[in-house]
Formats: sequence, C-alpha cells, structure tokens
Amino acid sequence: MTRDEAPYLRIAEELRRRITSGELAAGDRLPSTRQIIREWGVAMATASKVLGRLQEEGLARAVPGVGTVVAGREAPGSRAPELTRRRIVRTAVAIADAEGLEAVSMRRVAAELRASAMSLYRYVAGKGELVHLMADAVYGEDPPQDRIPRGWRQQLETGMRRLWGIYRRHPWLAHAVSLTRPEFVRNGMAHTDRLLRAVDGLGLDPNTMLHAVVSLVNFARGTAVSLAAEEQARTETGITDDEWIRDRESELAELFVSGAFPTLAKVVGRPGLDMDLDSIFAFGLRRQLDGLAVLVARARDGRRD
Repeated sequence: MTRDEAPYLRIAEELRRRITSGELAAGDRLPSTRQIIREWGVAMATASKVLGRLQEEGLARAVPGVGTVVAGREAPGSRAPELTRRRIVRTAVAIADAEGLEAVSMRRVAAELRASAMSLYRYVAGKGELVHLMADAVYGEDPPQDRIPRGWRQQLETGMRRLWGIYRRHPWLAHAVSLTRPEFVRNGMAHTDRLLRAVDGLGLDPNTMLHAVVSLVNFARGTAVSLAAEEQARTETGITDDEWIRDRESELAELFVSGAFPTLAKVVGRPGLDMDLDSIFAFGLRRQLDGLAVLVARARDGRRD
C-alpha cells in the first residue's frame, strides 16, 4: 500500500487485514458507512466503496437489521444464483434496511450478488429506478386488506397503522418518497386509494378529501423520518434509547436546576412518563382523526370552512 492509493483502497486493506488475521471472524459486524466516515474522515461515497470492495471480494455481506458483517467461507466452486430484477430489488432493500438508503448503489448491490455492476443495468436503469422498485416492493409486503372495517375512522386508523408498520420495518422509506413530487408507485398508490375510500361519501369535496388523506400520510412519514436516525444511533453506539437517556440524566438535571426551563422541568419531572416514536404516532393519529371528525360533522350539516 502507498499513500498515493485511493483512500477507499487503504481503508479496505485495513479491514481486510482484520478479517484475514482473525481479529474479525465470520458474522462479526464491520464498521458501518457512518463509522468509516467518522474514523477515517472520508466522504459517504468513499465509505460505501470500502464495503462494496469487501463484498466484491466475498469478504463481507449485508444483513438486514444488523449491518455489513464478515462473510463465511463458501464451498469451492459455488456459483451465485441467477440474476433477476426481483433479486436485485430484494438485495437493495436488505442493504437499505441494514445501513440506510445512502449505502445503496448499483456497485454495492452487484457486489452483494457477486455480479458485475454493468450486469445490473440489463434489469434496472439506474439507482433512481431501483429506489422506485424498492419502495413498491416494501409497500407491497403489507397491502390493504380485502376485509374493510366498518366506519370511516376505523378504516383510516387501520390503514395508517399498516403504513406505520411498513415505515417501522424499513426506516429508509420515509426518505425515499416525496409528497410534493410523488413517484407513481403502484403498491403505495393502493394504500392511498384505500384511505381515500374511507372518507368518500362523507360529504367532503374532492379537494378536502385529498388534503385530509395526504395530511395523515405526511404525518406518518414525518414521524417516520426519525426512525432512520434512531436505528443509526443504536447500530453505531450499541446502546438503547433508554440507556442513552440514563447516561444524560445528570446533564439534564443541571439544565433544569438552572431554572431556565421551568415548565419543561415540571412536566418531565413527573413520574410515569413514557414517550417514544410509537406513542407519538399513536397520539398524533388519534388527534388528527379527532379533528377530521369535526370536519366530517360540519360537512354533514352542510357547513363549509
């Protein structure tokens, strides 16, 4: 190795040394792209190249919910399974689930599939189309049920909790979709159609129906944006959210003792507080539906805002 070589090659060589020396064994977690950025001071693209290089060499593989780990030894002469669009999309989803959407690239997916990056372009036009297909795939994992609950409120709550579950399983999805410039993702559109069906026939005009549903979806997406950050923090630090709070109790106590935040100190200091993203979503959803109920009642009475 020389100092003139590309940074990603130097970092890959160091990680390769740890693997071949036994310092990192099969199944051990490799540094994430963000850890590589922090430790070596490189850009995200460089960090992704490092892990991609190790995957190309068969030394690493992506594991959903875990990250990139040291690969086990394969039987001599083993061949990679046939390449298909479905396998490409599933592999990309696994990488995004493990390391975030920014870690997904054609090169990275190809390395995981033990194929050349160029071979993927026979099935997918590029990363833009790949992300589109990834979103369609995960929305399709939990489609709207054929059995529709009675009552518009129950229908909306069921549909929104289904969407929240999808965001929960795939935190990157909130960053992959846009409400102002939406992609026409068929399985995602099926969820939107079911939500619109719930408010159809309640006396709301089409513009109000659309705003009501998009506001609900945007609330779920906006809350879900924090899921990726939480997952990243847990992966990189190895500590839970509760442990993180406990580690900072003394710092928080000093801030409250200063008297600068009296109302916050009064509220947070009460026993029995229990708040996380799931409770925030559940509380916010109920309040949004309460507000929509008022709007529906006005519409049925023939009143308009």
